[in-house]
Amino acid sequence: MADEKNIEEFENEDALITLVDDEGNEVEFEFLDVVEYEGEEYIVLIENDEDADEVVILKINPIDDNTEEYVSIDDEDLLQKLFDIFKKKYEGEINFQ
Repeated sequence: MADEKNIEEFENEDALITLVDDEGNEVEFEFLDVVEYEGEEYIVLIENDEDADEVVILKINPIDDNTEEYVSIDDEDLLQKLFDIFKKKYEGEINFQ
């Protein structure tokens, strides 16, 4: 499970997370939320760029009490389910196109 304290810290400030893409480039993302689905947790991010229009959803894989890694998801059906949960949670707050 994701550390609740860390999640609260994300929610209380516009937390930025820097991840490394497949080509070794550092990309900065803004934390949006954590979605729970079937006993697993997934982090929802958006690139920290004013032109960004797509969220990124990654599986949270806990390493230990203080460390977690974010794993890409290849299952398109799962991604859609997670995005639907996220959209429903923020319906009326975020304009989804």
